[in-house]
Amino acid sequence: MFFSCKTYNLYLPCSSVPLRNSTSCTIFNCQNPNEHHSILRKHNSKSTAYLLHHLSHKDGAPNPIPIPKPSELQDPMPHEEKVKVLELSLVRKRTPQFPGSIYAQSPSDSDVGSSLPPLRTLFQSSDDKDEEEEEKEMIMRALDIRRKVTEEVFKEAMRKGKFGITYTTNLVGRLSGFIDYIMIEAANLKRLPEYSNSTFNLRAKIVIDDSKVVPLIRWLKHNALSYPRIAKLILMSSGKLEAVRSFVEWLKSVHVKGEFLGVVMVNAGENIFQRSHVELDEIVLYLESNGVRRDWMGYVISRCPQLLSYSLDEVKNRAQFYHDMGLNEKDFGTMVFDFPKVLGYYSLEEMNAKVNYLKEFGLQTKDVGRLLAFRPQLMACSIEEQWKPLVKYLYYYGITQDGMRRMLTIKPMVFCADLQMTIVPKVRFFEDIGVRNDAIGNMLVKFPPLLTYSLNKKIRPVV
Repeated sequence: MFFSCKTYNLYLPCSSVPLRNSTSCTIFNCQNPNEHHSILRKHNSKSTAYLLHHLSHKDGAPNPIPIPKPSELQDPMPHEEKVKVLELSLVRKRTPQFPGSIYAQSPSDSDVGSSLPPLRTLFQSSDDKDEEEEEKEMIMRALDIRRKVTEEVFKEAMRKGKFGITYTTNLVGRLSGFIDYIMIEAANLKRLPEYSNSTFNLRAKIVIDDSKVVPLIRWLKHNALSYPRIAKLILMSSGKLEAVRSFVEWLKSVHVKGEFLGVVMVNAGENIFQRSHVELDEIVLYLESNGVRRDWMGYVISRCPQLLSYSLDEVKNRAQFYHDMGLNEKDFGTMVFDFPKVLGYYSLEEMNAKVNYLKEFGLQTKDVGRLLAFRPQLMACSIEEQWKPLVKYLYYYGITQDGMRRMLTIKPMVFCADLQMTIVPKVRFFEDIGVRNDAIGNMLVKFPPLLTYSLNKKIRPVV
């Protein structure tokens, strides 16, 4: 390009200076050739290369100017400048700038190239030894910015769904995995011809609308689910959100009440949304055929959601474990209703260990079965933490194995009580009123329910 005026004539761009996307033009004074000035002007590197190409082929040019590549005219960009360009290219809303700005932005820009240097210029080779680390840092920062953009798009969709700001912020803070899913799906949409020229924000909005996640959140909230449980369910669904609604409808069909819907879905296993309703119906029908009434089913599933994570064969093996101890259908059904965890919460190895320990008191297999049918909460007790310390304590007061067996069969709740909080204070009270240790042991063997009475409401007032 040339300048024409009365005093100065620009006839050749002479040199390049170490400024980003800028060249130096030397202007000579026509009246005084020894006087010249350098005017710096920033412009695109491609334009500079084109200008030099034009001048080199001009007729009569004494010395053709070597034509540099556009990339050679672009000096390495400082790290802070790279970060700024990266943020400007990925933000959801462009910041308005004054006319003539180097990076003129507009919310209607279709792509980054309309207002910013190409992103590939951020990763051009340089002499820096930490080039690879810097590229990784820029890529991670780009992903972080894109993730924040996706969060903003999701929050905007939530606001359109009439959700409050606080609720939306708390929920989105727990949906990092689902936000990444939206980001990946929106990026994949760009491969389709109809979305090849669309913006990322538009594609993210399409993914959110197609997933119907906002109506699902509204529906789950209406069913008394808290936002932490809603977030966990969305993450468990792995993008198949319709499976959540379908599973809730199935739970209602087996009489699970609304307040327990979230508890069941969260605790029923990670793969619960991948299971078919046919498999779940088979489990329900099997339990019905073994004494668990249909109107009890909602209560049983609510208290032991783990039952739904097992296969039908596993449920049959667990039920057979109790049938082998002599429980009939009626006893089995009432036992499961009284304490649903007895069937699905504990492993078979743990259940076998507890049954074998109870047999050490001289009980037969059928005796243990009747004991569990009457007090299934025994299966929740720990051998090491509850039963062994209690046995040592009772043995100290002269209670033999036969005496412990009598206590276990007459009042099995004694073996479920807390030793330090329930049993020890009552025994000390008997000692304080003058009862000898051997007499305390005989008294407990003859009347085990004494240990289950309230010390302050019954025993002490009577004494």
